[in-house]
Amino acid sequence: MNKNDVILATCDSTGYNGEGIFHYNGTTIFVPYVLCGETAKVHILKVKGSIAFGKALEIVTPSKDRVLPKCAVFNKCGGCMLQHASSALQDKIKTETVQNCFKKIAGIDVSVDGVISGQKLYGYRNKLQLPIRSQNGQVKIGFFKEGTHNIVEIDSCPIHPDWSGVLIKILKDFIADYKVSCYDDTTKKGLLRHVVAREVEGEFIFTLVINGDTFKAVNGLIDRLLTKFNNFSLYINVNKTDTNVILGDRFNLVYGKGYIDVEEFGVNYKIGPQSFMQVNTEVKKLLYSHVLSCADIDNDTVVIDGYSGAGVLTAMLAKRAKKAIGVEIIKEAVDAADNLAKENGLSDKMQNICAPCEAVLPDIIKNAKKDGKKVVVILDPPRKGVEKNILLALKQNLVDAIIYVACSPQSLARDVGILTGRVNPETGTMIKCENSQNAPITDLLPDFYQDYTIKSTLLFNMFPQTKHIESVVCLTQSAKAT
Repeated sequence: MNKNDVILATCDSTGYNGEGIFHYNGTTIFVPYVLCGETAKVHILKVKGSIAFGKALEIVTPSKDRVLPKCAVFNKCGGCMLQHASSALQDKIKTETVQNCFKKIAGIDVSVDGVISGQKLYGYRNKLQLPIRSQNGQVKIGFFKEGTHNIVEIDSCPIHPDWSGVLIKILKDFIADYKVSCYDDTTKKGLLRHVVAREVEGEFIFTLVINGDTFKAVNGLIDRLLTKFNNFSLYINVNKTDTNVILGDRFNLVYGKGYIDVEEFGVNYKIGPQSFMQVNTEVKKLLYSHVLSCADIDNDTVVIDGYSGAGVLTAMLAKRAKKAIGVEIIKEAVDAADNLAKENGLSDKMQNICAPCEAVLPDIIKNAKKDGKKVVVILDPPRKGVEKNILLALKQNLVDAIIYVACSPQSLARDVGILTGRVNPETGTMIKCENSQNAPITDLLPDFYQDYTIKSTLLFNMFPQTKHIESVVCLTQSAKAT
């Protein structure tokens, strides 16, 4: 097979990124926006050995699950890789992605208990962040095309609520009327760089990122925003660095109170311009409810919340437990968690520790076990997963339950594989064993390392239309598994 060949073939599976996979004359071809079972005319763009990448020129035989995308720039933006698939097929693809990761990485035939979705499959995102650029003498607001700094212009985005289109129009008109300069990635000049917006129950925080120290036209922008938005705060953020990081360190509140008050599961907290919050409010609440249910907490339970952020989930756990301990590396987040505990009357039940998880979690687990009470560990790590020494500490000091919340199926499968004795923690590779259902590692590790068993696996479709999925796996001590 050669570059620029055009072939007619049938897609036989789906990749981790939502792309169609073809097997043709000994070559595996990856083609975006093609569904399994579809026959397509494919233009080969790149060939590397037995692997090729292509573009679908025509869907000759479409799948019954193919639907018409709602987005005007679908397949240009690259954000919604599955918008051409029915919601039922999206659930199936994401389920199979998680199952395939477990099978290939850990040799585990995991049973997925279902996919939880909210009522909104479009218009669900509560956060919008858009680059603002000057390109070829024109101001452009939109999304970066995948893998580039070329902006795909948009007037609205279907996975964001209608307010996103209103905000974009205000910004475009404001920039034109006030002749505001916008950032150029080539020259590194121009003032406006990004806009970031967050909405919670009709209240907004807008952050305008500038490549400078002052924004003289800010009052004009406030006046424009007031014509369409009743309740908002506006920050000016200074970022003069030449990096891909959106926000700088300096925030200047120029309008509004600066935060949004939120109440969930009996915990009151504030959202600011830097606060982490899941982008799908409805599914986030369903996920938190499931985590609290899985934890099965009572007054004798000590809960350890690894990667705890600003402590919102830690506080929810503390209200139900004897004690909840949150571990977070970012000091500002820990300070926010301390304030959260104080404001909710949880200071005596909620402890927040500022440190890398891998540095302190093993000792925290040991000390919690010494109390002789029930111990539950919540793990919600970044995409890279959980550090090896934490997993080994959990195997050396068995806790009653581990609830692992993951945005990366690959990292999840590897880490759960280690916890269940299916993956070698030293190499991160699957342990071969004649009995595929049980692969002990007692011959690889000292006897005091023990295994967990998967109790349940549930998926949460936090990101409909995209390739992403949130997974929650509950593990128990093997002897206690039901």
